[in-house]
Amino acid sequence: MTPKEKLKKKFSEEYEKYYLVETFKERGFVRKQCKNCGNNFWTLQDREVCPNPPCEIYGFIGKNLTKKRSYIQTWRDIEKFFVKNGHASVPSYPVVCRWFPGLYFTIASIIAFQRSVGGRTVFEMPANPLIIPQQCLRFNDIPNTGVTGRHGTNFVMIGQHSIYDGKNGYWKDRCIELDFELLTKVFKIAEEEINFVEDVWLGPNAFGYSLEYYVRGLELGNAVFTEFVGTPENYNHMKEKVIDMGAGLERFAWFSQGTPTYYDAVFGAVMKKLKKLVDYDKKFFMDYAKISAGLNLDEVTDIKKAKEKIADHLDMSVEELLRITRPVEAVYAIADHSKTLLYAVTDGALPSNVGGGYNLRVVLRRSLGFIDEFSFDIDLFDVCRMHAKELKDFNPRLSGSLPELEKILDVENRRFRETKKKSRKLVETHIAKGKLDTKNLIMLYESHGVTPELVEEAAKENGIAISVPPDFYSEISEKHMTEKAEAKEELKEGLNVEGIEPTKLLFYDNPRETKFSGNVLKIIDNNVILDKTLFYPEGGGQAADTGKINGCEVYDVQKIGGVVVHKLDKVNFKAGDTVSGEIDWAVREQHMKHHTSIHLINAAARSVLGSHVWQSGSAKTREKAHLDVTHYEALTDEQVEKIEKIANEIAAKKMKVNKKVLPRTEAERIYGMRIYQGGVVPEKYLRIIEITDGKTTIDAEACGGTHCSSTEEVGRILVTSTERIQDGVVRITIVAGRRAEQYIEEKRRLLSEVENILGVKGPEVIESAKELFEKWKNLRKEEIKSSEKSAELLIKELENKFVKGMLIEKIPGDAKNLHAISKKLSNDNRVLILFGVNERIDVFASAGKNTEINAGKLVSELCKNLGGKGGGSPYLAQGFGAKKEILDDAIEKLKRDLHG
Repeated sequence: MTPKEKLKKKFSEEYEKYYLVETFKERGFVRKQCKNCGNNFWTLQDREVCPNPPCEIYGFIGKNLTKKRSYIQTWRDIEKFFVKNGHASVPSYPVVCRWFPGLYFTIASIIAFQRSVGGRTVFEMPANPLIIPQQCLRFNDIPNTGVTGRHGTNFVMIGQHSIYDGKNGYWKDRCIELDFELLTKVFKIAEEEINFVEDVWLGPNAFGYSLEYYVRGLELGNAVFTEFVGTPENYNHMKEKVIDMGAGLERFAWFSQGTPTYYDAVFGAVMKKLKKLVDYDKKFFMDYAKISAGLNLDEVTDIKKAKEKIADHLDMSVEELLRITRPVEAVYAIADHSKTLLYAVTDGALPSNVGGGYNLRVVLRRSLGFIDEFSFDIDLFDVCRMHAKELKDFNPRLSGSLPELEKILDVENRRFRETKKKSRKLVETHIAKGKLDTKNLIMLYESHGVTPELVEEAAKENGIAISVPPDFYSEISEKHMTEKAEAKEELKEGLNVEGIEPTKLLFYDNPRETKFSGNVLKIIDNNVILDKTLFYPEGGGQAADTGKINGCEVYDVQKIGGVVVHKLDKVNFKAGDTVSGEIDWAVREQHMKHHTSIHLINAAARSVLGSHVWQSGSAKTREKAHLDVTHYEALTDEQVEKIEKIANEIAAKKMKVNKKVLPRTEAERIYGMRIYQGGVVPEKYLRIIEITDGKTTIDAEACGGTHCSSTEEVGRILVTSTERIQDGVVRITIVAGRRAEQYIEEKRRLLSEVENILGVKGPEVIESAKELFEKWKNLRKEEIKSSEKSAELLIKELENKFVKGMLIEKIPGDAKNLHAISKKLSNDNRVLILFGVNERIDVFASAGKNTEINAGKLVSELCKNLGGKGGGSPYLAQGFGAKKEILDDAIEKLKRDLHG
């Protein structure tokens, strides 16, 4: 039994305690067990099966069981009911979840109010009770989107939430009472039509039992009573219980309209326009929907077999059925996917090949693929624009993001076209090698961006029929639904700070103080822990302060939990002593200027590039600082100049840099969710850095670093370089203040040296440099020709060194050279592990699909042993090492282990 099944059994055995609510007693609901699936349910009907499909099929399609309502009017009526019953109406939080660890996107309404404090999940709500139309994104049903009639990648979860402590909020009796009234009084649904199914909900560090409510086979909502904190094996009762009722707005609208699919009910005017692209027979699709409901298409894993059954019911061939339905399914999918992209980009997410952006690119390319396949005369951006117009009253922010979205989709469209051109050759190569299974399709998509639809198209041109596995999109999407927590490195093995009180931090209250005294609490191998400190520990991308304690050099400072640890070169005192400390003010001041400048650069980048810009990472040292921002392409010189110009203009305005410590809920209410630029802050109180002129706030972020008091103190800011460090992320490197002055002086000195070397002055340097560059290029061409001949000889030599299908060799060249040689020698039955030695050790490995070697794991372990790091996919991996002295022994050991 799974933990959930065990809990369900426990709660069911004590159903009077957990599931029997006052509404059931008052209305005469009877508890029954489904004869088909065994679920326990509550009903007013004389029935033997539960309402959960396939036990009951949809019985509302094509029927008028309540007043017809549009998508938005459905929400307005629900909102009005709950506000009338004492709930505050709260607008939707962003779909990009930056406030709770482990999630890229907001997947449920309760996520809007979940926060992490010291590794524990807590619930914080701006009002109690409340109702919220939370826009959510989920990507586990991509292959079913457009096909089943009810699956999508975006939806609004109507959240009815209450925190109950015995005095405030309410608990399950009131929750079910309200939900029952909503159904019977607002939607005028007959009482006997409503059924409740018992279930269990497991969340991160909290769980509870639940009642799902159904009408005519359609689940409209699920009321979760979160009462326990911990795991199913080890838990306690919560002091503050949480009502987590989530209802589907799309389902309520669908139920009220009785349309063939929820896409018809939800996408309104957008769907009407898209249907003009296809041959849509309303009666046919109503019959098709009813038959599909009877076969429970939603739960079918093999859609092809389900289609065969439907075709048989409709007395037509499968080919004819697909000819009619597939174009319509495509426009349904395009309607869904375009809305997902609109919401995601509005809230600052970008399509890419990493993280949550991966799934956005999947739905984007799936949409473009459909447009190409069926030659639809439609532009994806036009569909997004229709959504924004349709939802203007519901979410006015969507229209504001359209200019940026248009540019993003244009870039993505160009990349898709380029991928499509190269996909044919890639697919031909893989067809020649053998079977194209799910593993190969995923590799083609992840490594080259080739969608399975493009594979099918290219294969068809080669006279080969390839069927995309039904679980393809589920597999790749599942890998990118949540953010994996990175392993944290310990400062020093064996360093134990357990039982030590948190260090009092003096640098916030006295940012310009340089000297202090403190008591020594513990010393572990020159690691010194004091009761208080002025030394800023490395954190938030900012380097640690340096200085002295009792005259001993402090060269590193780290924070473990709430304890600050000072790393000294030597120690001339003992635990219990009172010592004097002094920070290096020149270092601290430069850190402050660089950190404040990064805030200004972030604001300037947002101004120049658009509101999709969010901080993705940062680093601030004495020498320089960099800010990684989300952006869909490399920056132009013009954009860089504008960013630098605006940042310096803000600095010159002498704006205040306010530092405030606020309760998290209050900080979110005042400044919005943009405060989470640096990611999740697992604290109840947030330190907010606000840059303002008293009227306008330029930037406000939750930030724990040290900063100037005024932008004027920053001095000059120079952007020294920009680079696209990964798909969807650009790095902007800067220097500020004294370092900016030094940087300019360094460049002047360098120019003077170049002038002396070339024997020219001023503008003539450029012409001389061009001439020198041309000579270098010609020499380089000759060098490349010579290198290619050497490479050919090396490849012939290496061909004879394979042992049992494996090549483990140290060869001349860098990582690029290793990769080039590997491409020449690899195939599905070979393993290559290559080492290149230059200033460092480069490691490269490839493993064919028919081998049992995992290249990623192998390279990770090898590089770790060689004093470096590396990794990759099971088929391709690379990394580096530093311990050249042990390389030969490591290679010999590897050969023994693998060759046997």
